[in-house]
Amino acid sequence: MKSFVLLLSAFAIHHTAFSSPPNILLILADDLGYGDVRCYNADSKVPTPNIDRLVSEGMHFTDAHSPATVCTPSRYSLMTGQMAFRVPSGGTVFQGTGGPSLIAPGRLTLPAMLKQQGYATTAVGKWHIGLTFRDQAGGAIHSGERAALQRIDYSCRIEGGPLDHGFDRFFGTACCPTTDWLYAFIDGDHIPVPPTGPIDKSKLPKHPYANDCRAGFIAPDFPMEEVDLVFLKKSRDFIAQHARTSPKQPFFLYHATQAVHLPSFAAPEFQGKSKAGPHGDFIAEFDHIVGELMRELDQHGLADNTLVILSSDNGPEVSSVVHMRADHAHDGAKPWRGIKRDAWEGGHRVPFIVRWPGKVKAGGTSDQTLCLTDIMATVAAITAAELPHNAAEDSFNLLPALEGHATAPIRPYLLTHAFGGQRTLSIRRANWKYIAHRGSGGNNYDKGELKPYALPDTDPDAPGQLYDLATDPGEATNLYSQKPEIVKELQALLEQSKTTGRSRP
Repeated sequence: MKSFVLLLSAFAIHHTAFSSPPNILLILADDLGYGDVRCYNADSKVPTPNIDRLVSEGMHFTDAHSPATVCTPSRYSLMTGQMAFRVPSGGTVFQGTGGPSLIAPGRLTLPAMLKQQGYATTAVGKWHIGLTFRDQAGGAIHSGERAALQRIDYSCRIEGGPLDHGFDRFFGTACCPTTDWLYAFIDGDHIPVPPTGPIDKSKLPKHPYANDCRAGFIAPDFPMEEVDLVFLKKSRDFIAQHARTSPKQPFFLYHATQAVHLPSFAAPEFQGKSKAGPHGDFIAEFDHIVGELMRELDQHGLADNTLVILSSDNGPEVSSVVHMRADHAHDGAKPWRGIKRDAWEGGHRVPFIVRWPGKVKAGGTSDQTLCLTDIMATVAAITAAELPHNAAEDSFNLLPALEGHATAPIRPYLLTHAFGGQRTLSIRRANWKYIAHRGSGGNNYDKGELKPYALPDTDPDAPGQLYDLATDPGEATNLYSQKPEIVKELQALLEQSKTTGRSRP
């Protein structure tokens, strides 16, 4: 009887939301760690007042996860509600002109679903799910190497980008804006101002957080230290224009920042602001961006009917964690073991904050386990969109948790994968986490700057890892050999999910 009452309650919410669908602003940070913001880590050395305000006015989740521990597969999973390891090349991380798009033609995406519901859909910032550029002979370019850039025919339409997957508008970059060879803005499906020559890195900042910038080609209008401010202006302009011209039409704005992916090139006005070095300044700039987007909503009277979601595509980067720990006593992964690329919690447990006035209780906290894939099913419930069986296969509706009605776990289990794609899968059910491989699944802790952070393997002969996060949140004690029955159950559940191609019923 209790479950029936909950079902009716969810149904009523579903139709209330459908009668007045909210605007949706999805802010996705890059490499922002769980411990990088004050609301998740009281010892953070970087003030984040705007993100903290978002938490005070909404709900933050303490058990939220990126689908993968690197950007491309996480972004694919966010856009489709499907784990990336299920598709060919799903573990790939694209660079430069890398492609083609991981999203298959015809697959329902989050923006396409919202477009069907009458939403105006806009993406601003980093795409990084694969594109197809063409050369002068019409041949597809799918290499991420530097030389491939010199073959691009910039008069050709760029295929497989946001406009081909449900967005009405796009302004941003193919991959990591200040890292991946092609330093130029895409407007829609073209690059209006192509690169004119190689980047001169001698003019860029030099510090321990500035070394992830490849020697590619740059357009004359591409400001390496102010890319995020360009993105911010584009999103603010969209909100303002939409409020003027289409005030009755709901919108979906996906704002994907460069911050805080290395290199940490904060804009000049943020340099020195955080008192926690160049990377701290970049976190401060991201916090400023959040605040400005919220102010834009307030200015146009849109805040009360806008669902705001903020999260990150994976955990914090190696160099930023190592140097921030040493230089500023700031730990972007705190309190978890591992960082970006790792299967351990620090690689994929991320901030997840939701603000929706009148629907989500202000100052709320939830320990529901969630994945970024769940945004699609949740938004479907909010907007009364129907999810076909062959879409969003790994997405669960979190609306009961947002509304405070969930009395039991919504997800039966959680899947994640590390840098090696399907070879580095993990599954979590309740407090038990099974990692189907040895080691981190991404980084090398046997040498170099990560060696001081290596933990002894308490079960060195085991082919995998099992942790009880309830008693061992730091994943220090491998219980693989001590709990064979749990290992067997989780292995069977993982194989079932792989065989059936889904985790959603």
